[in-house]
Amino acid sequence: MTTNYITIPGITNDHVTLSPQTISIAVPTCIQTITPDKNGYVPPGTCHALYNYYPSFTAALAFSIIFGMLTIAHIAQAALFKTKFCWVIIMASIWETISFTARAISTRNQQNEWIELISELFVLLAPLWVNAFAYMLLARMIHFYLPIHSIFSIPASVLAIAFVTLDFISFVIQLIGGSYAGPTAPMTQQLKGVHIYMGGIGLQQLFIFLFLALGVKFHREMFWLERVGSAKEGWKGLLFTLYGSLGFITIRIFFRLIEFSGGKTSSNPLPYHEVYFYVLEAVPMCLAILCYNVTHPGTVLQGPEARLPTIRSLVFKKRRGRKQQIGSGDKGGVEMGSNYVELGEESISIHVELEGKDPREGKDPREGKDPREGKDPREGRNSFRERFGLW
Repeated sequence: MTTNYITIPGITNDHVTLSPQTISIAVPTCIQTITPDKNGYVPPGTCHALYNYYPSFTAALAFSIIFGMLTIAHIAQAALFKTKFCWVIIMASIWETISFTARAISTRNQQNEWIELISELFVLLAPLWVNAFAYMLLARMIHFYLPIHSIFSIPASVLAIAFVTLDFISFVIQLIGGSYAGPTAPMTQQLKGVHIYMGGIGLQQLFIFLFLALGVKFHREMFWLERVGSAKEGWKGLLFTLYGSLGFITIRIFFRLIEFSGGKTSSNPLPYHEVYFYVLEAVPMCLAILCYNVTHPGTVLQGPEARLPTIRSLVFKKRRGRKQQIGSGDKGGVEMGSNYVELGEESISIHVELEGKDPREGKDPREGKDPREGKDPREGRNSFRERFGLW
């Protein structure tokens, strides 16, 4: 305890005279009485103790190397398959590499608060990059595989932007909470930071559940296309890879929720044993990133349809489609019916020719029976719609 002295000046007026007063305030301070070892370690609960256990340098170094190798592999695969959007999963690998590299350095400098804080922040926030990549990947799969390029009548590009925005909101909340909950911060500030972080990580898991509903819908649509023989190859392996990656992220989220909600008490062993951190944090994140190395999106998503159109292009395309419908009419005196079905970046015009009498001659040019008798002129259109699941 340190004693601070505050002097309140006196007051003199027509009614009262108060002499100056000196007030002493006892302020708790951290005075280190235990000599740190060569790595700066002091027992948990003592002054300047950054860890609740003796951290392993070997484990931190091993995972920094593993994540570094995953980063190099993702950079090479992105260049090989020309998948620019894979920079997101590369960022996830880089952040994990930075986190465990800083952790390895921190195990040898356990009195340095900033190195430990960098390690903690990067390991807490890196999973959000994997989430964002999953959102972008499913949007591209919807655009690539589904003829109507949408789920629940929502274009794939809109879905990608919406979920990445939600992921960014969760990122900001977790960043604020993680920065508040430093190991050397006052206990009240640490509790506040933990509660903020738990709120952010809870939102992250909620967004994952909502996103999985879209994944299941896409899954059912692809099963239907397979039954009618119109499905492209490769969707199943890529979708199950996405499921697996989000599953590992979920394991990691529940670990953090249980760890923080249990508090730093003797009944909660998670904060006091490093093995839980590596088994339930480091290993799931490693596998979540490795999934996309094993089944890389670039091996499946190839060609112009693998790129998502911008929102601006979607708006202009919709306007062009309306103008084409309004401007279409009769040609050559023969009655024609046109139905436009929008399939992504192109509009396919299906013409059902209604062969009737030539208005210039007043008779049937084929001198035969009217082919429309007994037929539904929408027959060709219906079969096309059933084929591509537009009903």
